[in-house]
Amino acid sequence: MSGSRSYLAAAFNARPFGMPVPPNWFGIAAFALLGAFVNPGLWLIGAGLEGLYLWVVSRNERFRATVDAGGKGDDWVARYNALSYHLDEDARRRQESIEFQAREIVDLLSRTGATEMQKSDVRQMAWLHLKLLAARASVLQVINSAEREKRALEEQERRVIDRLSEDAIGDELKRSLEQQLEVLRSRRAGHADAQHRRELIEAELERLRQQVSLVREQALLATDEHSVASSLDALSASLNEANRWLKDQRELFSGLDGLTDEPPPEDLLRPRASTRRRGERIAQ
Repeated sequence: MSGSRSYLAAAFNARPFGMPVPPNWFGIAAFALLGAFVNPGLWLIGAGLEGLYLWVVSRNERFRATVDAGGKGDDWVARYNALSYHLDEDARRRQESIEFQAREIVDLLSRTGATEMQKSDVRQMAWLHLKLLAARASVLQVINSAEREKRALEEQERRVIDRLSEDAIGDELKRSLEQQLEVLRSRRAGHADAQHRRELIEAELERLRQQVSLVREQALLATDEHSVASSLDALSASLNEANRWLKDQRELFSGLDGLTDEPPPEDLLRPRASTRRRGERIAQ
């Protein structure tokens, strides 16, 4: 994606995954209300802060790379980068470990005459693991924000409730305060739900890791093609269960631009220069 307008529009609508509304919109709404009911001069301050926010975000190289990646649906590298953009170092290491194990499994399957569909199932497990890590990173952003803003939101809600309890309050102001109270409570409800989502994602991540490790160990110990086939049947069953879980929990991935339903390409498990040494260490 090129052009400053595209980056500005993306910055305006940017939102952490798991949040139904971009946080930038909350800031605009807050200054609109403050300007209307406190001091119109706050509109100018809000406009200045909004311009500064859009400029800083749209000029960020990592943000631009993510926006560009979202516009290249046919480029698997761009989709991979979009999914891994928010991962911390620990999550990246875990993904590298899964990819290394999956690569080992595919190599073993290639020597036993496994079908391309069977090898694709292995790549799909590594791809699902990356999707879940991206969803987890997004939920963690919401949780971290909730921890920072918990007291402030509680205080804002208390002040709004106190104002609504006043006798001399106009209908227009009352409607505005009621809407503000609804937004505040929606944010707090979203924060409470984020922790539950995190637990769900982490449980599924651990299940996938254990399944990949199990299939790898069984493939290494297999003495004939029948043993390998049994391991692959278990992997396929686990993959089907993971896909079913993802569909049931689709809201976890709302706004995740790199999330697509097609299987990952063969290049997914090709060692990258930056991770080859780490993979070797994982194997040792």
